[in-house]
Amino acid sequence: MSDFNEQVKAEFRANHGKVGGPFEGAPLLILHTTGARSGAEREHPMMYRADGERWLVFASKAGAPDNPAWFHNLKAHPEASIEVGDDTIDVVAEELTGDERTERYAEQAADYPGFADYQTKTDRVIPVVALSRR
Repeated sequence: MSDFNEQVKAEFRANHGKVGGPFEGAPLLILHTTGARSGAEREHPMMYRADGERWLVFASKAGAPDNPAWFHNLKAHPEASIEVGDDTIDVVAEELTGDERTERYAEQAADYPGFADYQTKTDRVIPVVALSRR
C-alpha cells in the first residue's frame, strides 16, 4: 500500500472518518477485502455514495485501462467489511449492472465530475459495486 494511502487511513481513523487534502469533504470509507490470490487482508480507502441501506463504490482507478485490485478481490471474496466514520460493518458486495449501474454512476459523476473524466479516459465500463450489511 502506498504511503499516501497509509496517511489517508491514519487521518481517517484519527478524525472519525474525515480527511483533508484531495478527499476533503468527500464521503470516504476504508474497504477491507481478502486478496483474490494471496488470501491476505487488504485495506483500501475510497470515496463512496450512500444509497439507502447500501454503500456504493466505484472501480474507477482514475480511468486506468484495468480494474483496481480491490474489485478483483471482491469478485473472488464478496464478503468484506468497511469502516465508515467510527463504525466497522460486515458487508457483502454485489456488482450493479444495466440501468441501475448506469444511473448510479451518472449520479456520482454529476456530484463529483472527476468520475465523468475517469470514464472518458478508459474503454472499459467502470464497475459500480453495492456493499450491503450481512
